[in-house]
Amino acid sequence: MIKKDKCLILIKANPHLSSSHFETVCCAGVGEDGKWRRQYPVSFRILEDAQKFKRWSWIEYNFIKPKNDDRKESQKVQDNSISVIGQAKPKDRTRSLQALTFNSFSKPEENSDSLTLIRPTSSNFSWKRRHPEELARTEAKHTAIANQMSLFSNDTKPLLQCPYSFHFSWVDEYGNEKKHTCDDWESSATFFNRRKFLGSEEAALQSMSETFNQDYPEKGMVLAFSTHSRRIWQWLLVGILRADLPESDLLL
Repeated sequence: MIKKDKCLILIKANPHLSSSHFETVCCAGVGEDGKWRRQYPVSFRILEDAQKFKRWSWIEYNFIKPKNDDRKESQKVQDNSISVIGQAKPKDRTRSLQALTFNSFSKPEENSDSLTLIRPTSSNFSWKRRHPEELARTEAKHTAIANQMSLFSNDTKPLLQCPYSFHFSWVDEYGNEKKHTCDDWESSATFFNRRKFLGSEEAALQSMSETFNQDYPEKGMVLAFSTHSRRIWQWLLVGILRADLPESDLLL
């Protein structure tokens, strides 16, 4: 049965190749009831321009219950039904995240949640240059899919591949160190935007380090995680969000 829903988007993971949907993006956010929603699969890059949403966009869409995904938050979205209906104001953003934010995976796992926000005790952002052969293989696959899609759309272009992978090591409230590769699409977009603005890869990476190792942690940062659809015990890092610390914490 088709249902309608609304969601404040918090997560847009990197596009991944799909055998049936061109490229798919796993998106997620919070509904009007304050509970998690996961929208998948979304063929984001071939949506109409007016449908393309950003983090902190409110969207409305139709969905059905997925047949092959038992995670309680998951919704199979009908791409052509997506509409952007608003944008969350900066002053309202942190408040919308408070009930979803924890300091470790303990509570989300106890609740059988497959999406969560974690405010780490400490963290370190880093990067690695991707191996040229691996990068070339990925580019070739995306080019082949884009060429197939060009039969139906003249605007389809291969996904620009980021030459770096981004990583976080972080510590939870129990002192456990975790390491994750970042699958957040906006992190890759940040690299490209800053490389263009600052004129070099080195300057872009240094600027990102200042953002994610200094600015965000000092003012308030949460990491967004989703479990893997087939390996539900595996948490994947799919977002880095500014979420200002409560006033009481800033005074400590």
